[in-house]
Amino acid sequence: MLFSLFLSVHALAAHVRLDQIPVQGSIDVPSALVKKYEDTKIKFLEDYYKVDQENALVFSSDVQLPDDLAYIASQQIKYRDPDDTSDLYPGKSDRYNGISQAGYLTYGHLPMEQHCFDPEKLADLELDIVVLGAPFDTGISYKPGSRFGPDAIRQGTRKFAPAYSPYREGLNVWNNWAKIVDCGNVPMTPLDNRVALDQLYRSERAILNHSTTKANPGKYPRFLALGGDHTISYSGIRAAHEKFGKVSVLHFDAHLDTVNPYYMNPNVTEYAALNHGTYLYWAHRKGWTADNNIHAGLRGWYEDRGDPSRDYSESKFAKIMARDVDKIGVQGIIDKIKERLGNSPVYISFDIDVLDPPSAPGTGSLEPGGWSSRELLEIIDGLAGLYVVGADVTEVSPWGDSTNDVTSIMAGEVARSILGLMVLTPELKE
Repeated sequence: MLFSLFLSVHALAAHVRLDQIPVQGSIDVPSALVKKYEDTKIKFLEDYYKVDQENALVFSSDVQLPDDLAYIASQQIKYRDPDDTSDLYPGKSDRYNGISQAGYLTYGHLPMEQHCFDPEKLADLELDIVVLGAPFDTGISYKPGSRFGPDAIRQGTRKFAPAYSPYREGLNVWNNWAKIVDCGNVPMTPLDNRVALDQLYRSERAILNHSTTKANPGKYPRFLALGGDHTISYSGIRAAHEKFGKVSVLHFDAHLDTVNPYYMNPNVTEYAALNHGTYLYWAHRKGWTADNNIHAGLRGWYEDRGDPSRDYSESKFAKIMARDVDKIGVQGIIDKIKERLGNSPVYISFDIDVLDPPSAPGTGSLEPGGWSSRELLEIIDGLAGLYVVGADVTEVSPWGDSTNDVTSIMAGEVARSILGLMVLTPELKE
């Protein structure tokens, strides 16, 4: 009906008589309404919209519309006071009071903080959970591009609003006790991996050493990093260990990432030995991770026959294979993860390639046979009760993504589910 009204107005502007428009033949309009138009010779439209001599449309407010259009005409916006901008800042706008492209590009329209890493201004910031970007991909072994992942993930959350979960009753990640902010991307040099990872570590360390808001039931803030290749977990685990002691790692990935680099290549240099396939080996060797870590979603082929046995003996990881979902189901996987991690500080290290390629084509090391997006989100949501002290979502390479940004959107949704775990469990249970 609105489209019919628009065509009628358009015809008036072009000096075409309204009763000459083939409304019924070209538009699906209820026959009773069309008959009313014809019976009244659509005089109400001729009165309601008038065209002056210059073909400019003139609005007349004193016309009495038929009941069919009275409701539409009555739905007029109530404008705010011209000096009221309370609905315009990031984190407030949604589909009803602002388009999804409004404001700066932040994760899910979160408030943007520009001084998270400024030592002179950091102390004045209020925060409980921080989202930050790690634009780094020089630890990758196959297809690059994940340095552009942080902003791609943010773009994938443009349609987010402060809404309630359809599965976790009452959970609104945006409207709760937590002050969640987006601190933008950490400055990470692309010229030296050691310097870049140290820059990220010091940024995450500064966040964990910050005070929390008074509403926070816990003692410490937490962070979620948007990668970036998976090497960035090395910095996050290091920072989390300094604040919480040894952390138990929940590692979602198609690949082990605990590879001993000297079995992979006995002549590997010290510089090359730390990469997106070895960082978990180094994290445990340095004493940052506990002995109850677990992989979830594995299916990548092993580079060395001894990799799976060393995965446990050297890094203390249990394994959940991708095909286990067909044997024990989603709930069985949730139970195994919870049983393994117990009541301990948890770091979630997430690689988007844990998903089946159609669910996340934009990544550097695709592996067929992964979990569906539904299975994965159900697993993460089912982990409520874990004390997640830090996390990352990595390996999103937008250059390989679909034209519909499937990977970026999926990564943004994964991040939201992880943030939900942080909100639901603000402190370690005694």
